[in-house]
Amino acid sequence: MNTRFEREQLKSDLVLPWFIVGMMGLMLAAYLIVCHSLGAQLQQPLPEAQRVLLRTVFYVIAIVTFPLTNLIRHIQLRLNQTMPRSQAAPDRTQDSYRLDAKKRYLVTIIVSLSLVEVIGAFGLVMFVLGDGFNTLYIFTGLSALGLFLYRPKLDEYVDIIDAIASQKT
Repeated sequence: MNTRFEREQLKSDLVLPWFIVGMMGLMLAAYLIVCHSLGAQLQQPLPEAQRVLLRTVFYVIAIVTFPLTNLIRHIQLRLNQTMPRSQAAPDRTQDSYRLDAKKRYLVTIIVSLSLVEVIGAFGLVMFVLGDGFNTLYIFTGLSALGLFLYRPKLDEYVDIIDAIASQKT
């Protein structure tokens, strides 16, 4: 990655992963907008004891999800770097390495972001079941934090390309 042009090409490879981040961010915003606009019409309150139990379970799942997502992402990134190329792709050009890396990294991004997006859905579920906006904001904020932490990173992508290029076929 010597030139500015190469760097811009690599950044353009990450447009789809960034689009996915944007869409998931819009989903979180949609949760907030729907809950604020429809409010009480949406809610189907559960008894307080059941809600507290369910909220606690969701908090525990959210707390466990972050380190688990980090571990899964780490494993996927290492697999992206070490998995052999398919026999159907014997072409050994820089573009073919980028294409392989692009596909592999996209899967990693989708898995990571999907896991943290579920946390935001917990807030929506709890709001519908009768909890207030505070719970909705906490779960949505945690999910937004996850979107930030597991966003596409150019360095990770470049590492995958370099590792694929250095493989012997």
